[in-house]
Amino acid sequence: MSLSLDKALGILPASVMLQARRTELLASNLANADTPDYKSRDFHFSETLAAIEGTGDGLKLARTQATHLTLPGQDTSLEPDVLYRIPAQPSLDGNTVDPQLERAAFAENSMHYQSTLEFLNRRVSGIRAALRKE
Repeated sequence: MSLSLDKALGILPASVMLQARRTELLASNLANADTPDYKSRDFHFSETLAAIEGTGDGLKLARTQATHLTLPGQDTSLEPDVLYRIPAQPSLDGNTVDPQLERAAFAENSMHYQSTLEFLNRRVSGIRAALRKE
């Protein structure tokens, strides 16, 4: 009987990596709140995760050779499409960072990151316990 860690852990490792990347982006936005002409950046977490998982809206095609191009949403890289935020009220210096919005997004992302790590930890503990019983 073979054990596939990819199947056992599911989408949780990809989710942790995406949340860490989003934390970096949000921290960068907060750090540049007073930088003139800085544009606030973020990405759609759920859409990116769905694309990695393969349940996105894209049509899956079979690649018969490694040199074939991949369609958007079919590559398995964890680098999301970073977008610029549309500011609710842009400042006169061209900066689009809203510190309150960024802090709220950072806190929410931190909470999701911690809970995902907890789920991953429990999954690994369950696998470890199952391996010890045999």
